[in-house]
Amino acid sequence: MKTILKFRWPIFIVLLGLAIGLLFVAPDLAKQAEDAGSFQLADDADSQKAADILEKAGASEDTLSLVYDFDNAVTDEDKKAVQATAKEISDLGKPVTDVMDPFESEEIEDQLVSEDKKTVLVPITVDGSEEEIIDLSDKIRSEMLPKDTTVYLTGEAIINNDVNDSAQEGLKKTEVITVVLIFALLLIVFRSIVTPIVPLIAVGITYLLSQSLVAFFVDWFGFPVSNYTQIFLVAILFGLGTDYCILLLSRYKEELIEGHEIQEAIVNTYKTAGRTLIISSLAVFIGFAAIGFADFPIFKSAVAVAVGIAVLILVLFTVVPLFMMLLKDKLFWPAKQATTHNDSKLWIRFSKLSVSRPLLSMAIVAVITVPLLLTYDNDLSFNTVDEIDQSKESVKGLNLISEGFGKGDSLPVQVILKDKNSIVDEKDVPYLETISRNLEKVDGVKSVRTITRPTGEQIDDLNVDKQLGLISDGLKEANDGIKSVQDGLGQVEGGLNDTASQLPSGTEASSGGAGLRQAAQGIGQINDQLGQIAGGLSQGMPAAQAAGGLNELSTELGKISSSLNGAAGQIEGSGSQIGQLSNGLGQLAKGVTDSKNGLTEISKGLTEVTDMLKDMSETPSIRDTGIYIPAGTLGEEEFQPVIDRYTFGDETGILMEVILKDDPYARESITTVHAIKDSVRTSVIGTPFEDTEVAFAGISSMNSDLDDISSKDFTRTVVIMLVGLFVVLTILFRSAIMPLYMIGSLLLTYYTAISVTELIFVNILGYDGISWAVPFFGFIMLIALGVDYSIFLLDRFREESIKGSTIADALKISMAKMGTVIITAAVILAGTFGAMMPSGVLSLVQIATIVITGLLLYGLIILPLLIPAITVSFGRGVWWPFRG
Repeated sequence: MKTILKFRWPIFIVLLGLAIGLLFVAPDLAKQAEDAGSFQLADDADSQKAADILEKAGASEDTLSLVYDFDNAVTDEDKKAVQATAKEISDLGKPVTDVMDPFESEEIEDQLVSEDKKTVLVPITVDGSEEEIIDLSDKIRSEMLPKDTTVYLTGEAIINNDVNDSAQEGLKKTEVITVVLIFALLLIVFRSIVTPIVPLIAVGITYLLSQSLVAFFVDWFGFPVSNYTQIFLVAILFGLGTDYCILLLSRYKEELIEGHEIQEAIVNTYKTAGRTLIISSLAVFIGFAAIGFADFPIFKSAVAVAVGIAVLILVLFTVVPLFMMLLKDKLFWPAKQATTHNDSKLWIRFSKLSVSRPLLSMAIVAVITVPLLLTYDNDLSFNTVDEIDQSKESVKGLNLISEGFGKGDSLPVQVILKDKNSIVDEKDVPYLETISRNLEKVDGVKSVRTITRPTGEQIDDLNVDKQLGLISDGLKEANDGIKSVQDGLGQVEGGLNDTASQLPSGTEASSGGAGLRQAAQGIGQINDQLGQIAGGLSQGMPAAQAAGGLNELSTELGKISSSLNGAAGQIEGSGSQIGQLSNGLGQLAKGVTDSKNGLTEISKGLTEVTDMLKDMSETPSIRDTGIYIPAGTLGEEEFQPVIDRYTFGDETGILMEVILKDDPYARESITTVHAIKDSVRTSVIGTPFEDTEVAFAGISSMNSDLDDISSKDFTRTVVIMLVGLFVVLTILFRSAIMPLYMIGSLLLTYYTAISVTELIFVNILGYDGISWAVPFFGFIMLIALGVDYSIFLLDRFREESIKGSTIADALKISMAKMGTVIITAAVILAGTFGAMMPSGVLSLVQIATIVITGLLLYGLIILPLLIPAITVSFGRGVWWPFRG
């Protein structure tokens, strides 16, 4: 310390120069957090796999939605206005790739217009960076939306941008409020207008340096960053830095009061309080460094605080001694004494209870905490929309979609099937229906949309039962057609016999009469055979056999028609009156030709039926799915919009949209997504999609991944953090017992604090649950920061014990000396987290609630009542195994 004091000015100038210089050259940390995005999932997460698949296939579009809210049912005039706006947006070009006209067809209108006809959706497909999408939304909002109609613009990209904006706005409020609050609290505590300036300068330099270093680390080493990074840096560095300054300044004042010279007082301060500060900061550093073992980048982003703690220690050991040396006792001007150095009357009373009657003290703590612990249900919420002001346009639009179409319709779960080659053909696609039917059986699923059911209901014409019914109808029509031909041929037969009877014998034409009778006889035989074929069809004769018979009879009719035309020529050439019969004979020949053509058409139809039935018999999907798609169907023009919507990557990928019954953000939807994943992975077994890559996209899928990842990260990080704290505290305190109940008391504090938070936000304010990230950050913050106060107390207890005091006396002295410091520090740190409250970001407000509740509970109840009670109960055994 003497060396630091000797070079105090060069050190200060270097640090100040670095802080100011780096501020101008360092990357923008806020921009880095925005670029990192609201959610940064691991590569093996289902929703991240889905995003990667779509991006590689060039299908990673986002969807924005125009949501029209009409007072009455939409009119024709309203429809035209909506269509005009849709076309205007479509004409913008990149990043707009498609705009769906809600009135293009009845099927689309059913999907995009609510049942009451008051809410209309216009989906806008966009492909671009988030910045391009936000610029587009601003342009649409300012230039294209009608002023006399209520229209909202919403979408996942817009909501995420609103979350980022809210976080940055919250950060600005937090910074200002924190500085003002700390200055005011220090003014009250030290009763000096000079004293508050020192912590603010020290912490200000720390914050500027830390922010710049973290920004460089993000660029250089891919350091994790999120919207939480800056806010936590502000809250913790200002709060903890002020606490440490209070600890140092309080001890410094003690040394001055005892009559030590300035330099000696500074050296003694850093030998005693400085040691406590090192232990405390090391514990906090370990707590935040442990976050580095998390998998989730958002959680890991809080590791930046560890960088801040390291810088804080450097500044506290260099800048603060400078001001102590410079200002001497004027550091506390105009106050002659600082209230921080008065013995804490409150904690003296606490010591009489906890040291003298430890069991009663423990019972009081149990009465306060246990009932609260019993109310805790671990209700978590994954609703990103709750993070932002409900008056935001994006939230209003989303809520309107939920009201008009059902909550699940607004943000479906996307099931993605991806292969290297095309998987869209008539033999494979039917298996999508099997997967869809299984998905519909999942509890919480409302409907499924894909190629075989683009509107959410299966295309009836693809059902084999329906197709077999149509084939049956076709066979009946063929039978009816054969009977019609029979009737016609019967008339021809009669006409031929009549004509033959009118020809006189012994004339030239009489030889033609014999031919006519022969033709009539042939037609009669053909008619008999037609009757047999018709009867056979009725009784199940194969269509191929019937078609073959009809072809043969058609050939015979062709011959008869030719002979009739020849006979007609002979009769006409006789030149007699009988020649007039040739006209009638020609008509009969035409009738035979028509019958021949009719049989050809019937035969052709039966051949098509035969081919279709043969194809059906050779198609395994019919037996497996009950669905049959005739060859060439998927390539037809009328089917193209469906293919375009539900396939991607040159038909190497297929999309399935699963509509949920519940709000996509609800906890119940996460349970549903888990069931959806199990259903799909089971359903593809034994199908052509068994070897395809399967992934799941959508808000609910992402929340499912967040749930899995955050749970695993919480467990792993907590274990690493607590083990690290135990090892360090054991070494520093030379005791294995003390760290155990220090950590135990903090765990009790955390779970009591989160129980209170859950009561407030879930039971009273009506939220679905505590925001998913809150338990993790709340735990890290409270344990890492709360351990400081137990260190403040127990390190002073160690100091007094070394001087020879008994366990009880050492505790009483420590509580009297440190009580005010701890309470003041807890209030100030709670105040800095309280500065998060006006941020408007729900998760930050909830984290602040946990930390504030926990710090005050720990500083006013658990630390003064439970820790001394346990310590005195162990007696000299508290130092086991190092000394007794």
